[in-house]
Amino acid sequence: MLAVAGAIPWPELPVVEGLATLDGPRLLIDARPVAAVARGTAALLAAAVSASQALGGPPVMAHLVGDIGAGQGSRALYAHLARILPERQYAALVFHYLQPDVDWHGRVLLAVEQMRPRPLLIADAGFMYAAKMGGMAPSYDLFTPDAGELAFLADEAAPHPFYTRGFILHEEAQAPALIARAHAHGNAARHLLVKGRKDYLASGPEAIEALPGPDCPVLECVGGTGDTLTGLAAALLAAGQPMARAARLAALTNRLAGQLANPTPASQIGEIIARIPAALALALRQIPA
Repeated sequence: MLAVAGAIPWPELPVVEGLATLDGPRLLIDARPVAAVARGTAALLAAAVSASQALGGPPVMAHLVGDIGAGQGSRALYAHLARILPERQYAALVFHYLQPDVDWHGRVLLAVEQMRPRPLLIADAGFMYAAKMGGMAPSYDLFTPDAGELAFLADEAAPHPFYTRGFILHEEAQAPALIARAHAHGNAARHLLVKGRKDYLASGPEAIEALPGPDCPVLECVGGTGDTLTGLAAALLAAGQPMARAARLAALTNRLAGQLANPTPASQIGEIIARIPAALALALRQIPA
C-alpha cells in the first residue's frame, strides 16, 4: 500500500485517515468527500490514485488534517503518525505539506524506523524542509524539490527557504551545482527529482540526468504540477518500479498529461490529472523496462 500524509487548507478538518479515491473533481476518503482536487496535498493524492489505478498498483491510504499555517493541525497529524506508524505496513510513504517542526519530524522518523518492512520514504514541501533542518535528509529515498527548494537544500546555513542566502541562485541552469552542494553538506535524500522547465534526476552528487519530455511553457502558470509529479513518482515506486525508471516515467507522464490537456493559463490542475491514465500509457511505451 502507498500512504500519503499532509495537510489541506480546511482548518476545521480533524485528523482523518482512510482509502483515497476520486469522484470527478473531488477527493474522497473512505467514500466521503473531503476536498476539491486543487493544488497541494489533494493534487498529490489525486495524481497518485489516478496513476496507481492505471498501473493496477496498490490502494492509496491518506493521512490528512486541516491546517492553514497556524500549525495546530500539523502537530496533531505529527502526533497521530508517531503513534500509529510502527504498526503499519506500507510499500512507500509520502510526507507533504506540514508545518516544519524539527522535534516532531524526529519523532515521526523514529516511528518509521520501527516499521517492518521499512517503506520507501519520499518527502516534499514542509516535511522535506523539516528533514533538512533536522539533519536527517539522508534517511529519505527521494526528495522532489523545485529550483527554489533545491537552493534551500544546497544552503547549509538556511533554516527555511525564506532565508536561503542570495548568492545561492535558484536558477535552473545551476541545478547540477546545487545538487552537488546539497549532497556535500548532507542535505539531500538518496535521490532527488528536481522539478522545473527541465527536470533532473540525481542519484548522488555526480549521477545527474536531465529527463526528456515535451516543453509546455504554459504549464508554468498552472499551480500543482509539482505536486502531481511527486504523486506520480510515489505511485510508480509503490507499484514496484525501480527508482530511476519511476522518476523518468513520472517526469514524462506529468509533461504528457499537461500537453494532452491543451492547457491555458486559466487551466486547473484537475484537467491535467484527468489525462494521467492516457499520458502514463504513452510514457510506458516510450521508456522501456
